[in-house]
Order: sequence, then C-alpha cells, then structure tokens
Amino acid sequence: MNCLKISKTAAFISVIAILLFAGCSGKNKKDMTNEPAIDTANMDKTVNPGADFYSYVNGNWIKKHPVPDEFSRYSAFDVLQDKNYTDLKSILEESAADTKAAAGSETKQTGDFYASGMDSTKIEKDGITPLKGEFDMIDKIKTNDDLQKEIAHMHRNGIYPLFYVYAAQDEKNSEMIIANLFQGGIGLPDRDYYLSTDARSKEIREAYKKHVASMFELMGDDKTIAEKAAKTVFDIELKLATASLTRLELRDPIANYNKYTPEELKTKYKGYDWAKYFEGIGLAKPGDINVGQPKFFEKQAKLIGEVKIEDWKIYLRWNLIHSEAPYLSSKFVEENFNFYSKSLSGKTKMQPRWKRILNATNDALGEAVGKVFVSKYFPAESKTKMLELVNNLKASLKERIQNLSWMTDVTKKQAIAKLDAMTVKIGYPDKWRDYSKLVVNRDSYVKNMMAADKFNFEFMISKVNKPVDRTEWHMSPQTVNAYYSPNMNEIVFPAAILQPPFFSKDADDAVNYGAIGVVIGHEMTHGFDDQGRLYDKFGNLNDWWTKEDSVNFAKQTAILIEQYNNFKILDTLHVDGELTLGENIADVGGVIVAMNALKSVIKKDGEPKQIDGFTPYQRFFMSFAQVWRMSIRDKELMRRLKEDVHSPGNARVNAVLPNIPEFYEAFGIKASDKLFLSVEKRAKIW
Repeated sequence: MNCLKISKTAAFISVIAILLFAGCSGKNKKDMTNEPAIDTANMDKTVNPGADFYSYVNGNWIKKHPVPDEFSRYSAFDVLQDKNYTDLKSILEESAADTKAAAGSETKQTGDFYASGMDSTKIEKDGITPLKGEFDMIDKIKTNDDLQKEIAHMHRNGIYPLFYVYAAQDEKNSEMIIANLFQGGIGLPDRDYYLSTDARSKEIREAYKKHVASMFELMGDDKTIAEKAAKTVFDIELKLATASLTRLELRDPIANYNKYTPEELKTKYKGYDWAKYFEGIGLAKPGDINVGQPKFFEKQAKLIGEVKIEDWKIYLRWNLIHSEAPYLSSKFVEENFNFYSKSLSGKTKMQPRWKRILNATNDALGEAVGKVFVSKYFPAESKTKMLELVNNLKASLKERIQNLSWMTDVTKKQAIAKLDAMTVKIGYPDKWRDYSKLVVNRDSYVKNMMAADKFNFEFMISKVNKPVDRTEWHMSPQTVNAYYSPNMNEIVFPAAILQPPFFSKDADDAVNYGAIGVVIGHEMTHGFDDQGRLYDKFGNLNDWWTKEDSVNFAKQTAILIEQYNNFKILDTLHVDGELTLGENIADVGGVIVAMNALKSVIKKDGEPKQIDGFTPYQRFFMSFAQVWRMSIRDKELMRRLKEDVHSPGNARVNAVLPNIPEFYEAFGIKASDKLFLSVEKRAKIW
C-alpha cells in the first residue's frame, strides 16, 4: 500500500485519535531478543551530549543504517516492524496454504485474500478488466442526478471523490455516533501543494500532472487525450484545494464542529441532493450531520452545477484508478509508486510483493490477522508489566498536576478528574470483530480489496445514530504505534509496540521508563495538549478551563512554538511550531512525567548500579533518544515538514531535552552548550 494514502479502513483515525508516530514500516527480519537494551556501539561518543544528544546516542547507528532503497526513512519503528512483518508473513502463508479452512473463518478469509494478491500471473493477465463494470457505470452518467448517484456509489465502495464521509463520536455528545462530512477530493497529499509558490511545490505539481496523464494512457487513452484529461482533473482539484482548510486550521476542533439536521444541510448546501446521497451510501436516515468545513462544502455543492458532466466523468475515472492502482497489474503499481513514493518521498525501490500484499491484508482484515498475531507473539506477562507502568505514570502525572504553579485549584481538580477517568487499552481488544460476512475468494485481488472496502465502509456507517461501543479499537494489534482518543478519553497500546526498543519485561526500569514510559506519558498528556485540553473527562468538546488558566497555558505553549520554529532542518527549512504543537507538548510532557515516575521507583527500591558506566538517569535519556533514531531522505523530510504534525526525529530529542531539568544534571550540561536553555526560556507545562 502507498503510505501517503489515507488508510481505507481507518481513514479518519487522525480525526478521532492522536498518534504517537506517523509512518510506514519494515525491511528484513532482525532478531532483537539478544541485543542489549542500550547498545553503546550505536553511540557516537565523539559528539558532545550537550551539543547534539540525538547524534551522541544514535550517531553510529545512523551511519550503519542508511535508508534502504524501498524506504523514504528508516527508524526504530521500522526495525521493530521488520520483525513483525516476518511474523505476519508466516501467519498469512500458513493461512494461504490451508485450502480446507472453513468458510467465513479468519484463516479462510486472510488466506484467500493474501493468495489472491500473491497470484501475480493472474493479476497481470487481468489487467484493468476487473474494473470494467465500475468504468461502465461512470460512462453512463448523463445528468447531475446520475453524477451524484455515482459519487455515493463510489463512497460506499471506499473510493472518495469530492469529499469524505465517516462515522465518529459527536464532539459534544461523546456517547453517540453521528455522520461527518470532511473535505477531500484531491490527489496530492495536501492542499498547499496546489497553492504554494515555492520551487518544491511547483516541481511536485508538474510531476503530478504527468503522473495523472500517464495513468490515463495506461487506461488506453492516447497521449493528447490523456494530457487533456490530466488538466481537467487538476483544474477540478485546484478548485477543491482553494476551498480547503489548511492543516493548521484542521487542528481546531471547535471550528471543525458544525452540526446540521438533514433539512438544514439541504438548505445550506443547495446544488447537492443530500437525501439521495445518504440513501445511496446506505444511510437513509442520517440524523444530525457534522460538516467539518462549511466553506469547502459550499464550494463543492456549487461545483456540481458549474463543471461539465463530461469533465466530472474524467475526474471520477481518475478517482477510481487512483484508488485501485496498488491492486492492479504491475504497470499501474509502478506508475503509482513512481509518483507517490519516488517523486514525493525519494524511495528508489518498491517493497517486495509479499510486503505490499501483507499491508493490504492488514488494511482489509486487520483484526482477523491481529487475532492470530496476538495468540502467537504477545506474552501475557507483557500486559501485566504494562499495566504497572501505566499506573505509575498516571500517579506521576497526577502529582505533576497537583504541583503546577500556573494552574488554579478549580482547573486542577477537573484535570485530575479527567486523568482518573482516562481508560487504558493494552495489547488487543477484548471483543474481536466478526468478518464472516465478507466474501473473499482467490479469483481477483482488486475485487477482494473493493469488497473489503465496501464491507468496512458499511460496518462504519452502520454505527451512525447508535451508542458508542467503548470496547472498539481504532488500530490493529499488529500496528507499531499508540494513540490517545480525546472523544473516548483513552490511551491505547497495541501489542506490536510492546517489544524492544520500546518495551521489554526484562529491561532495567530506566530503559523501560525512558522508552515505553515516555510513550505512555506522551499519550496521557495528549489529553491536556492544545487540542486534548478542549475535551472534558467524558470526551465532550467542552471548555472546562478558567480564563486565567487558558491564558497561562497559552504563554507556556508560545515558548514551545518559538523553540520549534527556530529548529532548523536542511539549512533553510525549519519545524512548524504551530502545526506540531500538540505532539511537541506531548513529547515534552511525556519525558517529564516518565522521569518523575522513574524517580519514584528509585526512591522506593533504591538506586541501581550503573550499567556500561551510565547512571539510571543517563540510561533513561539514552533510551528515550534511541526510540527516535532514524535515517531519512531529504525529499521525505521536506514532505513531512509540510504535512506531518510530528516533528522530525532529531527535533523530538534535541528540542525536547533543553526543557528537562534532570537532563542538565544527568549529563552536566553547561551554559556554553548548544542545548542549554536558561531557566526562563524553558517551557514549563506539565
């Protein structure tokens, strides 16, 4: 799967949850079970830790791990996913070999899906033929009514021209699920690529136009017609991009909450038959609908009548092939890779076929794969140890809140109540999802993907106007990541991340608190970052802060914004302190809370002996730093500086630690050191 595309089965996890890390995964299997928790061979001790702690801890690792050809970056997350990839491959190959598995079973469905994707001979023979029926439906469009009917049909199949629709908790009534409309309809990863005048954006625009034209040629159009079609697509997308909010504007949950009844929607956004649309996606009675970006939907409703039907048909053809290209014959897969992976991110080699099919199987049947993964690779004692860590981190954050000098008692009381109400999910769901009604066979890989997309869309949309299922997960157990959901007020740690270098039941406390402890603290403090703080303990959008506390909080976050705005990348670029603010608050908060928890453990159990000549507090910071080690291509770094709400790896270390008093003590940081910040310039939030 193309990592730049929004995951089809969890398309809006970024809306409902705040991730630890944005990225994809894996290279080759790597046995980490016998490695030391901190390998000093990875360090570059010629570097002054007070000048560049990230390189001091990770310098030799980075030198020994240039970005592999199939990657745009290679990180600690990817090293762990390497191992998981091989484990998952074993699971899927066993399932594919079991041709007698019961119909509807996880083994049958995952095995058939994986086998269909690995049958490259049939996929090459079929070419674009499996999509013929879909193209025929587009060709038959003659009126605006036909057009809107087809858009609803495509949405129901997990293909999203014009905009997105999804089911999520009502921001102001977190016990209920409502329908949401969200801006979309563009093929580039961000609206700024269409509008920015910098050289890189212009370069990407031209490459994108050529890519779209090439895809039309692969579908059978001659070069002149294909180039004209690409211009039509780009012109429509440019109109949509112009009406779209920026990524920074999308971070404001209040501005993106605009609830309407079906009648109000019909009145406000004339030109679009919303009743027929919702009926077409299988939601005849949608109830209240949240329109995330009203300006965008005003524009798209008008566009329906302004753009010629023939141009809309070209645009829909593009959306179909763009969505399904990764599952078609090699010429479509390669062209898709050449733009989205090579031009945008600098990859030079495609992932091997088995990894791409594995990713797609995970996307389509996440919990079916995860159920087997957990049974084979997740020890029960890891969950027990994690619960202990989480409880210690909760106690630590509670203590930090109680002792804040800038927060009033009335807000402290509510903050602690929210922390106490925060639920924790570790490893895997208590209730597994049932995929038995999804029809999968070995005949067509792309048809299997489309069937899964439709199945997952209908599962999602069936939740509308129903109470929230608080047992549900929004990430599969085999995912190397973690998240906080402000609406659920919960932190979630999938089984896959509970392995070295993030967690080991056998590692010393300093290492676990510096790695997974910081991750836990990171996710907890998301509940109190610039976005999370706007939600109460029930997960409702509700400002529970006093005005005085809001002002004081803004003063501290302004310090952090300035620090990151001044963090230079690639000579002329810098981190966007506002776009990355939520993650930066959580990074700093996570380290502070985890360090405080480690201190409590050491106070209780006594200070352990040094290991490799390093104190427990030094190992804490070293463990933290090695979690964020990565090699990254310049193109990928430039892309992420524009799109990613997370700071780059070196900033997640070197921009965080100057705010941590214990770092100065542990490594003897002096006023002359580059990472030194005077006390008054440090951010003091949590």
